[in-house]
Amino acid sequence: MPRTQQASERVAIVGASMTQFGQREGWIMDLLAEAGLECLEDAGVDAENVEHLYVSNMASGEFEGMTGVPNALAHDLDAMPAYTQRVDQTSSSGGAGIYAAWQSIASGASDMTLLVGGEKMSHRSTPETTDIIASVTHPVEYKTGVTLPSFAGLTARHYLERFDAPRESLGKVAVKNHKNGVDNPNAQFQKEVDLETVLESPIVADPLRLYDFCPITDGSAALLFCPESVAEEYTDEYVVVAGVDGATDTHVVHEREDPTIMGGVVESGKGAYKMSGYGPDDIDVAELHDMFTILEFLQMEGLGFADQGEAWKLVEEGYTKRDTGELPVNTSGGLKSKGHPLGASGIAQGVEIYEQLMGEAGPRQVDADIGLACNVGGFGNCVITTIMETAQ
Repeated sequence: MPRTQQASERVAIVGASMTQFGQREGWIMDLLAEAGLECLEDAGVDAENVEHLYVSNMASGEFEGMTGVPNALAHDLDAMPAYTQRVDQTSSSGGAGIYAAWQSIASGASDMTLLVGGEKMSHRSTPETTDIIASVTHPVEYKTGVTLPSFAGLTARHYLERFDAPRESLGKVAVKNHKNGVDNPNAQFQKEVDLETVLESPIVADPLRLYDFCPITDGSAALLFCPESVAEEYTDEYVVVAGVDGATDTHVVHEREDPTIMGGVVESGKGAYKMSGYGPDDIDVAELHDMFTILEFLQMEGLGFADQGEAWKLVEEGYTKRDTGELPVNTSGGLKSKGHPLGASGIAQGVEIYEQLMGEAGPRQVDADIGLACNVGGFGNCVITTIMETAQ
């Protein structure tokens, strides 16, 4: 059952930043410092006022041999003696960081919490990176060579056949998100692709092809949290975390009763909806974890935006398009176009929702007062759903 969570006062977000995503020079500490400094500058808050500093990062040790990144970042930002903590929840580390930062403020333990997430990945080969990411799978699955792309291909095949969905519907997710990414100056890929290009790209895990997958990415993103009363000391305009919750599903994917239902998405969504008092029909804009195109369908259904097996129809109808759809999904370009630096992705989702609600999304701007972000770890093994709203 969804947990009842209460805070002494509402938790506000007063600053946000995102570096350029893509193949970046420098190392993880360079990226984290860049995002952290820009976030503090955006909020007009001095580093000395930061009481808690959380760093979302999945694998700096594996990718770079670098550990101890939170305390090193506190030094680089001149945020000492802030308490520091690393948040690792695989590819949902960013969302888990949002949850942890919310908890630090909601509990009264901190009046100013800076959350920075990042990953440096592109210097490793594709097989090496795939192997590092595949380590999130169960050891038995890992030993047989199972990777997340293979799970995605198997699930996509099952979904298309079970629900009589056309292969083109998955391709249209990629087309939509690439189109949105054109207007995101920090996205890794700022170019449109047509449906034919998607459907004729090389097969990776049948029926999924190259353009059904997100790229290997370097980048960082940051958010600054504080109690609403503190936010009002700095600004009249800010965003409030209306609801947030996390949940896990089976570690062994084949043990799930229905592979097209992501239990972590369903349960974290229920908790976030209950805490916020909102439901699926209240959401104006959503950022979903489209590491693979099929995940956009599964999250839309798990979060109640579509009935089971029906999300593909909404995509075909244009329901999720930015300019004309009733629920714009992945206005940032999503992981597909924006990129997926593991520890930063969930925070970057939050940055997009923050900017949409603040009216700062430029050509990507939609009419939105309430937004939702869903960050998925592994193949739905762990999930965090966050709902934000404009300050009332």
